Amino acid sequence: MSKLIDRLNRVAKTIPQPMGFKKAAAASARPRMILIASLAQTTTAKSLADYIAGADAVLINKLGSGVKALPRIAQSVPDIPWGLWLGDTSERGIKAIVEAGCDFVVFPASTTLAIPGDNKAGKILQVEASLSEGLLRTMNELPVDAILVASEAGVAPGITWHHLMLFQHFADLLVKPLLVQVPLKVTDNELQFLWKTGVDGIVVAVGIEPPAERLKELRQLIDKLTFPPRRGKKAEALLPRIREETGTETETEEEEEEE
Repeated sequence: MSKLIDRLNRVAKTIPQPMGFKKAAAASARPRMILIASLAQTTTAKSLADYIAGADAVLINKLGSGVKALPRIAQSVPDIPWGLWLGDTSERGIKAIVEAGCDFVVFPASTTLAIPGDNKAGKILQVEASLSEGLLRTMNELPVDAILVASEAGVAPGITWHHLMLFQHFADLLVKPLLVQVPLKVTDNELQFLWKTGVDGIVVAVGIEPPAERLKELRQLIDKLTFPPRRGKKAEALLPRIREETGTETETEEEEEEE
């Protein structure tokens, strides 16, 4: 299974820690928001580790040297899950990417159904923030592992209340891990708000020159913050209720009145 998806699932399913003597042991497993570094493209696999130091995973939006560079990328970051944004990648190209050791793939909803159905690579569906409630609910049944919300929050100077409203809407309707794009200069207060709305991980754009010192600072910031445990997603509580008993009681009452 994908290392990134495994981490996201653990974050998304965190529950309040038990009281008593187990409290000290549970502290080491406290929930922590996932940090994904997004690179516009790679120049040399040798220097890749410098750009993503501090990230839980790296998302490469474009391969500068093509598929042939994938083995070198895998060797340069052996301890960090790496993935690719597919875009218009062909079915043959997708197969080569997975075979090269890609941990996860991110693809827009307009991508063809050529995505591998096995569990070798995690599948993250990127969707627009303007999706209707009906379409949001259908994503719970799709064979994807997580959802990435594409919004202007990733390039905005800061996260607004409108962004929080959108993210909260997604979190309320989804049972899958939720990722959002945010600016690299996101603050500790904004991170706390994002966590409370149900965001499990953030994606930040990192420049390839110079190496992103801010990414290391963001890693330290996340590690210092206390993210309160959550009971899980709310979508399960929003299932429609069956009111058959009420209808039966009404029919019985009508028959008694006629007699």
